[in-house]
Amino acid sequence: MEFVKPSVEYDQLWPIFVVFGVACVGVLVEAFVPRRLRYVVQSLLAFAGLVAALVGTVLVAGDLKSLGGGVARGNLAMEGTLVLDGPAVFLWGLILVFGIGGVLLFAERHLEGGVSAFAGQAAALPGTEAERQASTSGLDHTEVYPLMVFAVGGMMMFPASNDLLTMFVALEVLSLPLYLLCGLARRRRLLSQEAALKYFLLGAFSSGFFLYGVALLYGYAGSFELGAINEAIRNDLGNRTLLLVGMGMMAVGLLFKVGAAPFHAWTPDVYQGAPTAVTAFMAAGTKVAAFGALLRLFYVGFGADRWTWQPMLWVVAILTMVVGAVLAIAQTDVKRMLAYSSIAHTGFLLTGVLGVQSAADLADGQLTSLQAVLFYLVTYGFATMGAFAVVTLVRDAGGEQTHLSRWAGLGKESPLVAGTFAFFLLAMAGIPLTSGFVGKWAVFEAALSAGAYPVVVVAILSSVVAAFFYVRVIRLMYFAEPTGDGPSVMNPSILTASTIAIGAAVTLVLGVVPGPVLDLAGRAGEFIR
Repeated sequence: MEFVKPSVEYDQLWPIFVVFGVACVGVLVEAFVPRRLRYVVQSLLAFAGLVAALVGTVLVAGDLKSLGGGVARGNLAMEGTLVLDGPAVFLWGLILVFGIGGVLLFAERHLEGGVSAFAGQAAALPGTEAERQASTSGLDHTEVYPLMVFAVGGMMMFPASNDLLTMFVALEVLSLPLYLLCGLARRRRLLSQEAALKYFLLGAFSSGFFLYGVALLYGYAGSFELGAINEAIRNDLGNRTLLLVGMGMMAVGLLFKVGAAPFHAWTPDVYQGAPTAVTAFMAAGTKVAAFGALLRLFYVGFGADRWTWQPMLWVVAILTMVVGAVLAIAQTDVKRMLAYSSIAHTGFLLTGVLGVQSAADLADGQLTSLQAVLFYLVTYGFATMGAFAVVTLVRDAGGEQTHLSRWAGLGKESPLVAGTFAFFLLAMAGIPLTSGFVGKWAVFEAALSAGAYPVVVVAILSSVVAAFFYVRVIRLMYFAEPTGDGPSVMNPSILTASTIAIGAAVTLVLGVVPGPVLDLAGRAGEFIR
């Protein structure tokens, strides 16, 4: 047989090649650049690489060809294993923006007295002399930058995957660096290592479910490609038991990554134990990538069988919103409260996913479910990253103070920090004139138009419950008497300050003028096969 070389669309895929190339160069930097120079070289390399990839993503988006009279845009690439369509490129841009924000938070050294938030020697046992020497000598792990860039590359591949094996590879590429990053906190080493171990073990189980689901779906359709699986379902080919079990197992893997109940148990422990900069990056970026993959799998691969998977997502969405909103009330740690808030937001996003309808059922100008979910991911990501960046500022000699009692009276100690954090909380609650209000309106409207009334009713009630614990924190900051000497706030460098300022600005602007981003999500079009 004659060998036919594969076709690679370098002119369209170069942003993702830049990301992986920068990550590989970062590994070489660790091997050949002197230790004293690595921090500057690695942070500048990661920042410049992600900015270059973001510029490339914008250029690629402008060149996507229109399909179906403007209904969709893009084409298949890498022999059909990747899809360069409007939603994928939109998510690329969003992931890269959050990656740049993550680099800025990772590079912050002002808050820890000249060192980063990452351990000086990760291999040293907590509490040993080796750890103390590494800490006092000012060492830190600059490997975190290539690890984070590798994770960004996996996040970009995940929602652009057009076959199940590529999707699994992308899932592992984004997950493995995050397992390591979660265990590298300079402070509270045992808590950080516990978080990393829990995340790794549960993530390995979820990957096993995902891969077994891939095998069953291949047995059903005879192909890994999402379009071929959809055609097999449409033509009712194969053993339907394989389809249903495979669909369920793949759903377990994806619902774990988005933090949906009952697969959410890792979220509060990992968010609390990981370095807060990692938590901020992971909470925003992973959610975007995982929901992009979930949308593509269910809309493209299982689109012809939506009457089967929609009831399952009804139950998961309702359970996720109730669990996230109710359990957040009992939390006394700010990071754990934000983790349960993230779980509740996962339920709101799943509510938008349920709004899928055929094009014939949509009125002119009506928001599609894909458009609503993409907009919600923008609003959620900026507010969450900004909120976790604020958490890094409230600290004492022992490091960050995340217990709620230490936040009492923060409004008197630092009105600007307390006001910014209160603004992010109000956005998460969905208060008008914030991006969260418009995001919730978009996903609720999409779900209502598809007839998911019970889910929307639960979502509204959960939003009311969630508003209680958000307002409780605001009351604590402004109207409660401080305990002891009261909270102390460190002045950040321009890196963290810029991340907070951009997050607050986007949250405000999208609450007042949401039209441009909604239109951009609409112009992205539908998924292509």
